[in-house]
This record gives sequence, C-alpha cells and structure tokens, in this order.
Amino acid sequence: MIRRTLLMAAAAMAVAGPALAQDLVAVVGGQVHTGTTVIPNGTVVMRDGRIVSVGTGAAPAGARVIDAAGKVVTPGIVAVDSGLGGSEVSSVGNDLSNASNTLSAAFDVSWGLDPWSITLPVARLGGVTRAVVVPNHPGSSGGHYHEEDTAGAGEGGFHTPGLFAGQAAVIHLGQGTDILVQPRVAMVAPFGDAGAGVAGGARGAEYTLFRETLAEVRLYARNRGAYERGGLRDLSLSRADLEALIPVAEGRMPLIVTVHRASDILMVLRLADEENIRIILDGAEEGWMVADQIAAAKVPVLVNPVSNLPGSLERRGARMQNAAALHAAGVVIAIKGNEGSNHRARETRYNAGNAVSHGLPHAAAIAAITTNPARIFGFGDRFGTLAAGAEADLVVWSGDPLEPLSQPVAVFVRGVEQPLTSRGLLLRDRYRTGGEGAWPPAYGR
Repeated sequence: MIRRTLLMAAAAMAVAGPALAQDLVAVVGGQVHTGTTVIPNGTVVMRDGRIVSVGTGAAPAGARVIDAAGKVVTPGIVAVDSGLGGSEVSSVGNDLSNASNTLSAAFDVSWGLDPWSITLPVARLGGVTRAVVVPNHPGSSGGHYHEEDTAGAGEGGFHTPGLFAGQAAVIHLGQGTDILVQPRVAMVAPFGDAGAGVAGGARGAEYTLFRETLAEVRLYARNRGAYERGGLRDLSLSRADLEALIPVAEGRMPLIVTVHRASDILMVLRLADEENIRIILDGAEEGWMVADQIAAAKVPVLVNPVSNLPGSLERRGARMQNAAALHAAGVVIAIKGNEGSNHRARETRYNAGNAVSHGLPHAAAIAAITTNPARIFGFGDRFGTLAAGAEADLVVWSGDPLEPLSQPVAVFVRGVEQPLTSRGLLLRDRYRTGGEGAWPPAYGR
C-alpha cells in the first residue's frame, strides 16, 4: 500500500498540467552564459515560451522578475546518447532495445517515449531540459551496452540489434503529456569491435556489408515502382528499413557511428567521404590521436570525457584529456553523461567539469552540453542557447554549474518554470519527517 501511494504521488507530480508560460519573465543580475559568450550582470527576458532579449539593464515594465544576483544563468543542458523517456530499469526491459529479425533501421524510439517517466524530473534537477534519445546499441561508451558486449545472435536467433540499431529522437523534459520534439533525427550504427560482431566477426565484413546496404537503398530509391511490382531483384532489407535509410544514403540524416579505436575512426571517416554520408562519432576514446583528421572532415563527436580506462584493446589509448584535445584541434564536441544518460543524466555537467579540469576551456565545456548538441543534431539556435528567438530553456544556478555543489534554483523549459522536485525527494521528505500519521522517521533528528 505504501509503495502504491508513493507511485501515485509521483505520477500525480509528473502529470500535473504544466503552468502556462508567463507572459513576461525577466531573469536579472546573474552571470549569463549564452552558450557562446558570457554577460556579467545580464538580463534575460522571456515571453510566451521564447527568449525576447539577452543583454544588460533593468527588467521591462510588468515583467515577473527573478533575481539572479550572485548566481549563474545558462541554457538548459542537452543530454546526448540518452535513454531518458525510453527506459526506467533496463534490467527488466525498456523501449530502446530491438531484437526483431525483420526490423533494424526502421526502429523508431519515438513511439515508446513515456512522459510520466520518473527519470525525467531527476534529470531536470541536474539542469537537463532536452535529450537526444537513442536506441540501445553495442559498443556505446554512454553505457547502453557494457564494453565487453558484442552484437552477435541473440536468443531465438534474433539479431541484436543488426547493422543499424534504429533512429534517435529529441525530447524536452518539461511537464506535460507530449515530450517529443522531433523523431528520426539520426540513425545509429555500431562500428569497431561491436560492428564487426554484427557483420560476422571482422571489420572488413562490416564495411563491405555497409557499402552493399547503401547500394541497395539507392537502387530501391530509384526503382520504387519496380519494387512494388516485384520487378526488382531481391534486397536484403525490408521495405521499412530501406525507406528509413534513404535519408542516410542521400546525406540528409546523420549517422551516429559508435567507434573507439583511432584506426577505426580513420576508416569511418574514409567511408563517410567515399559514400557521401554525414556522420557523428560516438565515443572516440582514441579521438585525440587523430583529432586533426576528424576536424578536417568537419565531423562532430559525442564524447564521455571521464572514459579513461582501457576496458578493451580498442580503447587502450583512452585518456582524460580527450575532450580538450579534440576541442583544441577544432572538433565540435558534445559531452554526454554516464550509463546511457538515463538515471545519471544529471551527471552530464559533472563530466563537463572533469573535462575542464583536464584542459577544456570552461566556456567550451558549457557549449558542449548546451549549444553544441543542438547544432550537431540540426536544431541550430532553436534551443541550447540564450538568444532572441530561441525556445526559453533556461537554468538559474546557485553557482558554477560545473561545480557539483551548485544546484538549480529555477528551471524553465519552453518558458514554463518547472518544479524542483522528484520522486526521490518526495521519498526523502516523507521518511525524514515521519510523514502524516504514525509513520516512523527514517533519520535521526
């Protein structure tokens, strides 16, 4: 009964109708990090879910004023390589894993998103306001699979998850029943050891299979009519997968490539150039070794800066300075959290802080968790930045957001102020005081 009551309370908290975006809100007097510049004693004005202006001076007449003096104001954090909204406890199942033997690239995580997930308020308490939710894929340093996992045949002969893991989606973390911002923002594919496991055990097999798959997709795209009439040779993928891969083959949809070893990175860059496709490197623990080549190819990287242990031979060159080295070479980086950026999405800012302690400039670290992710996934300045016209995702911090002791004192998602609570905090408060009635206190007083 107790458990049921707590779950109901958490659900009620999560689905309570969001307050309407205030007509006019001004955040005044804080150190404003726009994502590209820093404004001491700045003023950010929001109206109807968007940012009206960013600068200095007094709040406009009639505005609700939030005093940010002595505090720091930033765009909301964008969690990349995330499982938010698609998984509660992965060990008992989630909506990010696909083990079908007839579906791979067409798998779309946006259909399984849960706006009532108890992970969302927890992430918001870490300043996260948006997330790029990706399907589970082997080899990911974000934690969707452990390092030693490979993608061979699963139970019952199903592949796990196939040459392509599926399509990512972007969500916002505001209260409400519709958290989807945009589905199908990127395709996901493992390379390196994990990709070799998909293709039969050898890296060369995957590259050959990948090229053949793209050739089939282009053939299908040119001959849809013949395909429908049965006048086209047999193709290895289903029609749904072929359709899903057309934007990739045409260079309109980026491919998130999970890769770690320096030599694999170079091969992937070559493959992308020869096939004229857009890629985003995920992991790239040895990226510092080939940073100049990555920068020259203008390929962005999703990096976990605290991934510094050689958990496998393809990560033997992992080091804490990876993010700093990539940035110094001119690579656009996005810093991600730990263990799939789901339950630990709030640690994204800690990882950024660790990157700063190992050489990444502070401003670059802020951009790597706000502005850069939005731009990498094609949203430009729609969010992830404090600029006139952007959606008003904004966090007021008690201090430097990259310092663990700093906490959000106000969080806005699309101009709506969010409650600074979660199921964990409700449990803490209930048992710390004993709650109503005869419940025993959990802590001494």
